[in-house]
Parts: sequence; C-alpha cells; structure tokens
Amino acid sequence: MKNLVALFGLLLILISSCSAPSKELEMNVTFKEMGREVPAFSADSAFAFIEKQLSFGPRNPNSEGHRAAAAYFEQVLRKYSGNAVFVQRFTHQGYEEELQLKNIIATFNPTATHRILLCAHWDTRPRAEHDADPSRRNEPILGADDGGSGVGVLLEMARIMSENPPPIGVDIILFDGEDYGHETDLHKYFLGSRYWSANPPVPGYRPHFGILLDMVGGVDARFPREWYSQQYAPRVVDIVWKIAEEKGFDRFEDELGIAIADDHLILNEYYGLPTINIIHQRVDEFGNRTFPKWWHTHNDDIDIIDREVLREVGEVLLELIYNRM
Repeated sequence: MKNLVALFGLLLILISSCSAPSKELEMNVTFKEMGREVPAFSADSAFAFIEKQLSFGPRNPNSEGHRAAAAYFEQVLRKYSGNAVFVQRFTHQGYEEELQLKNIIATFNPTATHRILLCAHWDTRPRAEHDADPSRRNEPILGADDGGSGVGVLLEMARIMSENPPPIGVDIILFDGEDYGHETDLHKYFLGSRYWSANPPVPGYRPHFGILLDMVGGVDARFPREWYSQQYAPRVVDIVWKIAEEKGFDRFEDELGIAIADDHLILNEYYGLPTINIIHQRVDEFGNRTFPKWWHTHNDDIDIIDREVLREVGEVLLELIYNRM
C-alpha cells in the first residue's frame, strides 16, 4: 500500500522531499463521549472483502483486475449507501500508457452538515521492487495489505453504516492511482487524491477532517503517530490514539513515527483538509522505522492479513463516529 513513497533506508523520502507543514489546519469540532451505542465491527467480513479483491488479481491501472475491482466496489457501495455513489473518471499519462482511473465515492447520511471523510487507495502496485526474486520485480502485486486492507475496512464500515445510520455524515473515497509511480518519482503517485483535490465533485465540500487507512491489516502491525498527521491534524490524532488506548490497543503507539508521503499529504496541502494517516510502520534491526517486510513484494498476499488488526482499526473508527462526535 505504500504507494506513498517513504522509501526506507538510504532511499527513504525524508521530510524535505515534500513541502514541510507550515501550521496546524483549523478544525471546528469538539470530541466528547455521547453515550451512544456503537455497532460491532466484523473482522471476518472485512477479511472477506480483502479476499474478494484478491480474487480479481492485481488491481494496477489498466489491468483486467483493475476494471473488475472498480465495478465490484461501485456495486457494493451502491448497495450499502442507497445509490449515493459518484464515480470520478479521469485519465493520466503514465510512463508508456494513458491510465484510465476512477475515484469511487459513497455518502452516508447525506443531509448531515457535520461530516468526516474516510479514505483509502484501491489500486495496487504495478511492480514489486523489493521482492526477493529479481525475475519477478516487474510483475504487479496482489496488495492484500497495501491497498486491500484499507478498502476492506472501509467496505465493512459501509456495510455497518447501511444497517446503523451514523449520527454524523460520513463520506468514503476509494482513491485510484496512489501506488503507480516508481519509488523515486513522487509526481506519479497519489493520482486520485491529486485529481479529487483539484476537482472536488461537490463545490465547497468541507468535512471536519479526514482519516486515511493504508496498510492496516498486516500481522503484528504497529501504528505510531505519523509525522505529517501530527503536524496538520494533531487533535484528530489525539482522539484516535486516545480511543485506542482506552480500548487497550497498544499497536497504536503513542510516539511519533516517520513522515510518509501519502494521499493524506495531498489532502492536507492541496485541499486544506486536516487529514491523518493510520499506517503500519516497523522498527528494523538498526532502530529505524520502515515499512513491513512484505511491502512492494509478492508476499503481500492474504497470508499476512490479521483479522485482529482489522478489528482494532475498525473498532476505533466506529467509536469515533458513533460516540465521540
């Protein structure tokens, strides 16, 4: 999923690779316990949504798996949102091809003015630069965690909200083209969030904040406070990590992680929407933060997905939506 380009080790994209945040973005919202009932999150259902995505094969742009997955996401979200779905189609010039891309947007409780945005990227990487087998490094990956897990959680959130109307407005965006570029070419990453930020379907759309999910299903996942998230939307980070602490979910580490260029950075810098990123970061044998060992390899398959990780992420989001706003 790390379509983001925080290449670890010597290739790590340092803070200087993107413009540094100048200030916390303003956000007019109060978080407090409301005493509301919170629906249950089904990790089995989220896992099944990931398995379904993998059944289409790699979902890299212009592939057959990409086309099949887009149709599936639209169908599922129409079912759960009562047809309140918008598909944003656009093209982008790739390295040797014109990419046919789609952002898929679903709205829940559309009349509410009190709104938040949940997002993930649904495309998968067209190459596996870090695979142990050099002969397979130019093959697209399945992306169970990097792409699949965030989408799986959001589809389960959509199912829950269809049965339990949320007390606030919630918009889900599945961004396309996040993971297309070569690792040293940031201009070919985050294509869906770039396009959406420049062409919002609803003029003046202004939710209170956004939450990006990226690599939120891998075994033994750790979620420190991602650096850009902490700079732009510290209050959102605080409430999310507070909820996790109250629930005893210590994989949400109360420490600052590395700065990761991802879709949330585009939303913060180009759209001015305070947005955080929940993303798996590990500490290697040298004490440096990196991505998990299956990142950008063919090991990013269903075998590394952990239902318990999916459950914890989903429960935190549900508590926030149903009982803290």
